[in-house]
Amino acid sequence: MKLEKVVEIVKFKQVVNERAEYHGYQIKSPEDAANILMKEIGSEDREVFMVIVLNTKNKVTAIHRCHVGSINASIVHPREVMKSAIRNNGASIVVGHNHPSYDPTPSKEDIEVTKRLAEAGRILGIELLDHIIVSNKTFISLKEKGYL
Repeated sequence: MKLEKVVEIVKFKQVVNERAEYHGYQIKSPEDAANILMKEIGSEDREVFMVIVLNTKNKVTAIHRCHVGSINASIVHPREVMKSAIRNNGASIVVGHNHPSYDPTPSKEDIEVTKRLAEAGRILGIELLDHIIVSNKTFISLKEKGYL
């Protein structure tokens, strides 16, 4: 009886975190993902790390705020990122975060976390398609820059 209640709480949290307005939206380019991210977190006053979970057709099944950091840092662990994809049966993911400075130039840490997430994804069979850094009006794709 108690186990059933725990399962229901987990299901409820997952449904609440899904973004219905993007459900089924197909990601065909870094710009498609960046548009979602800019709308959601482009003007935030601290770093926010998001995970866009995609099915085998690159259609959005869920979007999760994975972590909220400080004005210039966000500690991201692969376990937390991949949890979103696993819970939502993701075939692949696009991750992204904002730079409150409005300069989307990737830091050394941004590049390192991208490599760690790509490796974790390879192990789990969940491909990291891109890591996008956004501001309120611009973005940089780490895949397009050759870091992925």
